[in-house]
Amino acid sequence: MRSLLAVLALTFLAACAADDLSQPPTDFGEFALGYNIVVAKNAKPIGPSRTATAEEWETVLKEAIGARFGRYDGDKLYHIGIGVDGYALAVPGVPVVLSPKSVLAITVDVWDDTAGRKINAEPKTFTVFERLSGETVVGSGLTQTKEQQMANLSANAARLINNWLIENGAWFTLEAVAARALLPKPDAAPLPATEAAPAASQAAPAN
Repeated sequence: MRSLLAVLALTFLAACAADDLSQPPTDFGEFALGYNIVVAKNAKPIGPSRTATAEEWETVLKEAIGARFGRYDGDKLYHIGIGVDGYALAVPGVPVVLSPKSVLAITVDVWDDTAGRKINAEPKTFTVFERLSGETVVGSGLTQTKEQQMANLSANAARLINNWLIENGAWFTLEAVAARALLPKPDAAPLPATEAAPAASQAAPAN
């Protein structure tokens, strides 16, 4: 009985957390989403996995990033670039014991539109797991479609990126913004995570 109650409690907490988009976003400075770039052409399935195309990953991740970061309406544009490195979309198996979990590996960079440069010194890597719910506790391969698994992982990825930016709020202070604006703009160079650097002069919110 204790084990069952623990599982039910975790499921409830996960459900509450999954609905956090209905709450006001946590402020971390003057932020508005500019380019929302996702490149998945190098994504590889890892181990037993359902197969997803690069276009499918790019579409679902862009939607998740737009849904989470489109809530911010600050005065400065920032571009988010994501490269999808690998994934595993759980396949059906024996419940609990042998059912694999879904996972997504991504690399992320964030660009200051005005300064025309990255604000993170090194690309940030994330390993994203599916969150516990009544469907995933017995293995999402049994209970969810491929599209549901991808949407779940993408929403979790957007949440982790959001938390990372909140933890590094110093990047978005007026002092940091002013310091970057004084630096000479770098020559055109590829965005490491996506191989597609945004052009600051053409930036526009992706809402």
